[in-house]
Amino acid sequence: MFMALIDIQIVSGSLRDIQGGLSASRDEMSWVQTSYLVAEIVMIPLTGWLASVFSTRWLFTASAVLFTVASLLCGLAWSIESMIVFRVVQGFVGGAMIPLAFSAGFALFRGPKAALIPAVLGVMGTLAPTLGPTLGGWITETLSWRHLFYVNIVPGLVIAVAVPVFVRVDEPDLSRLRGFDALSIPFIAIAFGGLGYVLEEGVRKDWFASPIIAASAAAALASFVVVIWRGLTHRRPVLDFGALAIPNYGLGCALAFIVGVGNYGAIYVLPVFLGEVRAFNSLDIGRAIFVTGVAQVLTTIVIAATANRVDQRLLLAVGLVGYGASLAMMTRLTHDWGGAEFFWALVLRGAASMAVVVPITSFALAGVPRPRLPSASGLFNLMRNLGGAVGIAVISAMLQQGQTVHYARMAERVTPFVAHAAEVRDGLASRFGTVFADDRRADRAGLSRLTKIAEREAFVLAISDVLKWMAALFFIGLAAVPFLRRKEQVAAAVEGKAHEPA
Repeated sequence: MFMALIDIQIVSGSLRDIQGGLSASRDEMSWVQTSYLVAEIVMIPLTGWLASVFSTRWLFTASAVLFTVASLLCGLAWSIESMIVFRVVQGFVGGAMIPLAFSAGFALFRGPKAALIPAVLGVMGTLAPTLGPTLGGWITETLSWRHLFYVNIVPGLVIAVAVPVFVRVDEPDLSRLRGFDALSIPFIAIAFGGLGYVLEEGVRKDWFASPIIAASAAAALASFVVVIWRGLTHRRPVLDFGALAIPNYGLGCALAFIVGVGNYGAIYVLPVFLGEVRAFNSLDIGRAIFVTGVAQVLTTIVIAATANRVDQRLLLAVGLVGYGASLAMMTRLTHDWGGAEFFWALVLRGAASMAVVVPITSFALAGVPRPRLPSASGLFNLMRNLGGAVGIAVISAMLQQGQTVHYARMAERVTPFVAHAAEVRDGLASRFGTVFADDRRADRAGLSRLTKIAEREAFVLAISDVLKWMAALFFIGLAAVPFLRRKEQVAAAVEGKAHEPA
């Protein structure tokens, strides 16, 4: 699971190196990440049904083998086309390993050990995207970009051998292939694949101004209608919505969406700021945000040790407030902020993220009956990934639009009739006067420099707006906390339904 999650972000800081190695264009390089994410989003909702047919053990083993082979082929890629094909395979089978790890954890461990499972899964789920850019930058600078994929080979082989030997979760049930809802599978692929494509490529293609984006969105919407209809009416659906009737599960999925927006959004927007405004390289960015991962690990240890003695609703409320506060602390950023200025906000975000993720995972999955765990885990993880995809798409649009709006407001104030603006422009022109003998060239150079300063400050203000929006989302999430039930209440409700006459 950790390997599958970290491979989403591990290439983000090394795209230039991969681009040079494969002689690819900038537009083509976006597909190195988009292909992985779209394939992963397609696979996650199918995982529950596939596990019920072939068993968790063998589906996970097959996924680990194919993931390892695809990683090797990505490292050996000879063109951008071959890289995209191998990344599709890698993302598709990686998408199966994520929900399977969640469902196996809750199925295998009961009693006192059960409290550790949300903590372990939570720290893996949040630490992997956080460490991705750091680890990727270090590997690329120390070895080469091809080793970003080679590092998966040894652990992949170990997992592929160890899982069939040691893991027993459930048994294959090939009888489920008889009469299953085969018609819904292509619609699931179109629905989630189309949505993933729209969210990933929408900003670059100007959203619905692009015929491809418009057609993909329409196809995805129509397919979603079919998927929901088949899931609710078919006797043997591929996508089982039955877990949504379990107390806490629906709210847990909604909160997972918010966490996806926050985690993936923060991982996206802070490196963008540090890279574009401060000109940090991938390794410098990794060092600046590394403290988040340290805080996550330390907080997980504390949460796991006290899980059975603390009301999880209180922990979740504290986590949501802390996460929102950490984002609000960063809204005061200026163009010269670096690692030191972000330090305490990142520490708080790391600690708060685990105080949110651990109870949400527990609330959503702890009360799900064992037969429904793979399917429920798939939907839960899908909501988190969709939250990340939606969040990044919205953030990209907000940054683009926000910079334009803030720049226009600045331009209204920077005129010859505003004393301070004229003073700054004259000062810049006089500085360039020592370089250019021609006063007109010096004046144009000064104006150009002033324009770049305004663009930079407008971008910083746009990032601040995004952080405010993300912070507000976590405070809104507090409204769901009073409606969550304790574990014993969920267990009683599930047991009561199990004894109802058919």
